[in-house]
Amino acid sequence: MLSAHVLGLRVLLWKRSGFLGESVAHGRFAVHSDVMSISGNGARYSWCLRHHRVETDADKCAARYLLGPYTSAAEAEGALELVRERNEAWDAEDARWAGEDA
Repeated sequence: MLSAHVLGLRVLLWKRSGFLGESVAHGRFAVHSDVMSISGNGARYSWCLRHHRVETDADKCAARYLLGPYTSAAEAEGALELVRERNEAWDAEDARWAGEDA
């Protein structure tokens, strides 16, 4: 267990190192999903796994039920097909890595 003195010195050195840069605690800051969102101001569409329908930013469920965002309603409608295709590709890649495909 580190003594309070040693721990205090480590914290002081860490703060002085500039690792933290600018403090983010002084106000609101962009969350990860805001930074990574689709650029532009157009509508975003998601596929809702709960209601099995396309939803927009105006009427969407909680993120845990959504696939997306997509740039069009048609893209969002194809979300489950895209998931199926990716799963098949990943399963094939897993089998290849395991030597099952040889």
